[in-house]
Amino acid sequence: MFTSAWDFLVDPSNWQGPTGIGTRILQHLWYSVLAVAGAAVVAVPIGLAIGHSRRGEIVVVGIVNALRSLPTLGVLTLLVLLLGLGLIPPILALVLLGIPPLLAGTYAGVANVDRQVVDAAEAMGMTPLQVLLRVEIPNALPLILGGLRSATLQVIATATVAAYVNLGGLGRYIFDGLALRSYDRVLVGAILVAALALIIDGVLAAAVWASVPGTGRLRRPVAVTPPRGTSEFGR
Repeated sequence: MFTSAWDFLVDPSNWQGPTGIGTRILQHLWYSVLAVAGAAVVAVPIGLAIGHSRRGEIVVVGIVNALRSLPTLGVLTLLVLLLGLGLIPPILALVLLGIPPLLAGTYAGVANVDRQVVDAAEAMGMTPLQVLLRVEIPNALPLILGGLRSATLQVIATATVAAYVNLGGLGRYIFDGLALRSYDRVLVGAILVAALALIIDGVLAAAVWASVPGTGRLRRPVAVTPPRGTSEFGR
């Protein structure tokens, strides 16, 4: 089985065409991007508002725990029964999967910003919106990106369910392999999903590392050129 899976992966002909590995990877990434973007549109504003106001923490905990307890495949089946086949049911199911880590990371990041820093910004005359945009979000960025990282990994790993409703993506190898009892194809799908998740995780881990406030990792050094007619030691 492992030999057959490896032979399938290294065969260039399997990477080409509308059903090739390259196309399946792009489809899988597209579903994941749609789901994570939809989850961010819902979760990030709510997390920012609750974290900034320090009100509604119980609501956040309740929403996160409730959504985490939902079985994605069961939600997808229900949405298919309600909305029919197509792209919308799996994307909605994946959005519900991505909301909890994004909401928890955004809220925790903003709520845990040093209160003395916030008080100093308010004492300088900043409005609540300026405090949020210029102080709280930059300091909370590592935790926000950490929530994005967790949500993205969960969505990529679960986006295989799109094949359950006859869509594409890497889940196609898993579901088709199970239907045909071709377990080397199932293994191919599992390997590709794991590899894709590891690559994206590495990229997001680097983004979290670079976003730590106070390190200057996101800043580019500025070269200062002395005015014409002067030396670097002055006149």
